[in-house]
Amino acid sequence: MAVVKGNAYGHGMLKAAEALSDAESLAVARLSEIRQLRDAGIDQPVVLLGGVVAAADLPEAAALNATLCVHNEEQIEWLNAYSGPSFDVWLKIDTGMNRLGFATNEAIDAIERLRACNSVAELRVMTHFANADDRNDAKTLDQVERFRRVTDDFDGDISIANSGGLFGFAAALKAFERTADDGRLWIRPGISLYGVSPLNGVIAADLGLRPAMTFESRLIEVKRIQAGDRVGYGGEWRAPQDTVLGVVAAGYGDGYSRYMPTGTPMLINGREVPVVGRISMDLTTVDLGQNARDAVGDAVLLWGEGLPVEEIAEIAGTASYQLVTGVIHREAPVYEY
Repeated sequence: MAVVKGNAYGHGMLKAAEALSDAESLAVARLSEIRQLRDAGIDQPVVLLGGVVAAADLPEAAALNATLCVHNEEQIEWLNAYSGPSFDVWLKIDTGMNRLGFATNEAIDAIERLRACNSVAELRVMTHFANADDRNDAKTLDQVERFRRVTDDFDGDISIANSGGLFGFAAALKAFERTADDGRLWIRPGISLYGVSPLNGVIAADLGLRPAMTFESRLIEVKRIQAGDRVGYGGEWRAPQDTVLGVVAAGYGDGYSRYMPTGTPMLINGREVPVVGRISMDLTTVDLGQNARDAVGDAVLLWGEGLPVEEIAEIAGTASYQLVTGVIHREAPVYEY
């Protein structure tokens, strides 16, 4: 189950879906995302991870041939009252994230009710890890055990392995080896599909992943400034010595966060140079150094191969998920295969 929500984590949902045509299912977060996929001619099964938010959404979900997640009483009631075509359904079990899903002590009753519902064709069950990005956190092992107790006697398909589970807790997932042997165990990678590490303190290359995104711009100004000169809005950064300043055509209007601190690296002509001063909507300034020979038009890598987005996220005090999904396509993205 290939997760393409959030514009395929900023990579372009339709292009990603085309590249993932061999996946047995796609997964999204919004009904509108399924509509976009269907309008583009993509006919794979698509899971609506949050399910419908109102009973009135069920006819459209049926018309789009959506696979639904069910995580609350209201959604079961809506399905019981619905008289249209039936749905394949994933029941969400809350094993400790305390976000969406039925508690483990409510799961058996929910399974029985959905199996008795005329609007449900095939019933499957899933859960979601809360802390799988941290290999040292025992909570994931506890969630595995909670889910195993619910699903031991369940004869349908199950899904537990998101990107963090796949790369951080593969050994623990052997608890479902019998299910896997029966062909009933689904994996549902998200961020890792795009070559980004799901684990804290680990970059993609350490997991054998290669980043799919190159976030790149160009220098549009190169100028010498003197020691003491202030740069950017508020003049927060003052040049400690004479240097050469570069102005990059990228800013928070493109998804390069305004909260990137001074010192965040960009890659220009094979070397890292630090961001200096505040990030503007369309522009970012970098200190190219006293002896810089860079020129207007030179390529600038904000993140990608050679400058891992995981490292940029750590510097910015955020998650790589937020950075890649936040890229705003003011310029048409270029796709290479």
